[in-house]
Amino acid sequence: MNIKKTHFLFDKTKKAQLCKKEILKKFKNFSPKISDAIVVIGGDGFMLQALKKYEKLKKPFYGMNKGNFGFLMNKYKKNNLIKFISKAKKINISPLQMYALTNKKTTKTAIAINEVSLLRQSRQTAYLKVKVNNKTIIKKLICDGVMVSTPAGSTAYNLSAHGPILSLNSGKLAVTPISPFRPRRWKGLVVSNKSYIIINNVDDNKRPVSVVADNIEVRNIKKVKIKINKFRKFSLLYDKKNSLSKKIKVEQLIHRKY
Repeated sequence: MNIKKTHFLFDKTKKAQLCKKEILKKFKNFSPKISDAIVVIGGDGFMLQALKKYEKLKKPFYGMNKGNFGFLMNKYKKNNLIKFISKAKKINISPLQMYALTNKKTTKTAIAINEVSLLRQSRQTAYLKVKVNNKTIIKKLICDGVMVSTPAGSTAYNLSAHGPILSLNSGKLAVTPISPFRPRRWKGLVVSNKSYIIINNVDDNKRPVSVVADNIEVRNIKKVKIKINKFRKFSLLYDKKNSLSKKIKVEQLIHRKY
């Protein structure tokens, strides 16, 4: 890629703000509209916000980690930065599209690059019915919640909930329960990314449930439909030795040992 103009975004954390001073001394911060790439400095959460905010510009995003794990990010660097961005490998990912129906019969939509999670709102467990396409998988899942994860998000919250790690080119989605009580042994399932998943709150009056698409929450859910939106794509740039595919493979190797 021929990168000449970049727009820098800095998270509000102390680490990212310290980097802001040294980066802007060395590089001009062009407007996002005329930039060849958007450079995001912060953590994964900040990257997710940036991707959604600037989606319409159709620019590639190059992340530099000043958060915690930084799975969506590259290592922070200030020397030869434009050269690294120009030589970076581009990958395109499509988000999940969420359609949520509340118990007041209002419909909310949102996209999620990592996962869509349904979570109980009260001290009582949730009663959920899970369907894939037109087939009922579980009539009553008693649990703290359930999530649908993309391959890019499979090493995040999904992995913490003991879900599978999906290869980036797998063409799959993970449906993972969160603290399932009944059926106790249900581990979830892996489905085609051409599928749509429907999750109903069986008892929405007594057992309220919220749904979270990455960082967007909708409360008091009656029904949620989730599928991949292949018409929307995000371009991420990774250093050749630090690709997202390699990061996922490393996580797969680590967790095979346990």
